Amino acid sequence: MLTNADITELVALRHKLHQQPELSGEEAQTAEEIAAQLRALGADGVVRNLGGHGVAGIFDSGLSGKTVLFRAELDALPITETSGVPWSSEVDGKGHLCGHDGHMTILLALGRLLARNRPKTGRCILMFQPAEEDGSGAKAVVADAQFQTISPDYAFAIHNEPGLPFGYVGIKGGLINCASRGLAISLCGRTSHAAEPELANSPIALMPEVIAMLEGLGRGGVLDDEFTLSTITHISVGEKTFGITPGDATIYVTLRAAQDALITELQTQAVSSLSDIAKQHNMTVSYEVFDDFAASLNDVEAVDIACQAMDSVGVAHGQDGVPMRASEDFGAFGWGAKAAMLCLGPGDAYTALHQPDYDFEDGLIPIGAKIFERIARDILG
Repeated sequence: MLTNADITELVALRHKLHQQPELSGEEAQTAEEIAAQLRALGADGVVRNLGGHGVAGIFDSGLSGKTVLFRAELDALPITETSGVPWSSEVDGKGHLCGHDGHMTILLALGRLLARNRPKTGRCILMFQPAEEDGSGAKAVVADAQFQTISPDYAFAIHNEPGLPFGYVGIKGGLINCASRGLAISLCGRTSHAAEPELANSPIALMPEVIAMLEGLGRGGVLDDEFTLSTITHISVGEKTFGITPGDATIYVTLRAAQDALITELQTQAVSSLSDIAKQHNMTVSYEVFDDFAASLNDVEAVDIACQAMDSVGVAHGQDGVPMRASEDFGAFGWGAKAAMLCLGPGDAYTALHQPDYDFEDGLIPIGAKIFERIARDILG
């Protein structure tokens, strides 16, 4: 059990992490802090540079058994914080506005408990992954040769989820977070003087057709296994000037689906239709893929283990609030392990994630830690 002194120290650590946010792929300072904390706890091993700046702390019983991984994220968001809390971000334009500072602290709280009472069998891995926010980190971690020495049998994660009651966990088997993929599309024609628009080949004329096609790829609706959604997030045509008829355009669209295969189908449809439209208008089209998230699917056995653990420690849980349209990079850990994501509520009216005035609810730290510890004890003894 965490003591009052533990909680005071952990909250102070969370505030410290909150003040120094680092973006995806830039988490060197945060990773150094986490590694130092793990070494101070007496972890049996600390693995660095997993899939980038990833860090794993290993608590090993020394006996054969299962390997159980618990994951948190290192990265922050490119958003200016406006929460006004005394521990606000000290880095301009960057903020821990998704709660990853809190998730890291939950794992370090678990580390304190494991340090005092090692697993009786197998190993417990505290995995701090990089680059969750752009969807690249988990895939890079599991592809890293160092990860093969960890190779978990089970993987669990907690994400705070505003809108759920304080201390309540939303969880279910199957789909928990949608797959998503960003396409940055470029259309290129020919400019002209604004006095001679007839000499241009401008994308303005075909933009309504392109927009209708992209929005028609996925209409949303019920979040079932066939769910798809296509959202245009940015459009730019030409230059900010009065003397040039535009000759190019950029469109950002986010494709979202309940299955990884459906995302690939949406992308194929988008690229094929764009090529046809561009050809008809004597334009060229190109695209790049960004923020590619796999679907997160909860294994039924892992969910049962988590639910039994929460029953044991008196944490309310159910299927409220799940699955979610939002994406989560955790899905890649489920490719080789029985995985489950738990959505922990900070309150019904809590500020939403990715908002400039969001701040993690410190009261979730001991709740998350006791859930994880119970899961670890149930599997490893």
